[in-house]
Amino acid sequence: MLLLFIPSPHTGVVHVGPLQLHMYGLTLLVAILACIWLTGRRWTAMGGDWDLVTRVAVWGVGFGVLGARFYHDVTSWSEVPSPKWQGIWEVWKGGLGIWGGILFGALAGAVVIRRAGASVPKFLDAAAPGLLLAQGIGRIGNWWNQELYGKPTKLPWGLEISPDHRPLAYFQNATFHPTFLYELIWDLLGVLVLLWIARRFTIRPPNLFALYVAWYCFGRFFEELLRIDPAHHIAGLRLNAWVSVILFFAAVVYFVLHQRRARGPGVREPRRAPPKGPAMAIPKGRRVR
Repeated sequence: MLLLFIPSPHTGVVHVGPLQLHMYGLTLLVAILACIWLTGRRWTAMGGDWDLVTRVAVWGVGFGVLGARFYHDVTSWSEVPSPKWQGIWEVWKGGLGIWGGILFGALAGAVVIRRAGASVPKFLDAAAPGLLLAQGIGRIGNWWNQELYGKPTKLPWGLEISPDHRPLAYFQNATFHPTFLYELIWDLLGVLVLLWIARRFTIRPPNLFALYVAWYCFGRFFEELLRIDPAHHIAGLRLNAWVSVILFFAAVVYFVLHQRRARGPGVREPRRAPPKGPAMAIPKGRRVR
């Protein structure tokens, strides 16, 4: 009988001549560039400029990485490599908490946007699909590091994990749920859904960002039910499962209330950028109907 599975790379480091490339970090770089590209296209279509996107990216990414690492170190201190003073900074070995990354990155970006005189809510909506795209691509880094996989499975798409990356309790198992792939698919589907909603419906900023939070947290909750990496548990659920539940309901409630009560017109994004050209003069006395 032919057994199918998804193989894992033997190492997360690729040598190119004298260069040593950490594929986890390279994957994050690709994810960041993808986010900047999609956010830039959407923001400029809303009338913004690329320069602001670049400035937000520089500060948002920097503080986002610090926040993501801080969240991981605080909630998973036992998983930080020794010596601790060095391990807390070893991002290339994995260990970034998305909750801390989004929070710190959004706060830093909001400061830059406000100082530029632009609308923070509108920029959040412009960035929402790009953030989800980056999160999906970033999960490929977990595949390179053979980490954050799910329970053992014999499904054809099970992920092969080498013995030195298996927990002792599951040492006899060879294939596990590829949670990195599940989230990648869920996030990419979410990008398409958010883009469709933005074009099809009138959304009041930053409600698209709220939908992004709700979409991600809904999928993340079920992913947490599969994962077997060490985590704090509260009432039988992993900490990040509780965070997903809380943020999901908070985002949904905010969306419903803000969409109903917010004053002023909402935003329906154009399918294409309006053509640029000389404005047509309207004869004096003519009334535009």
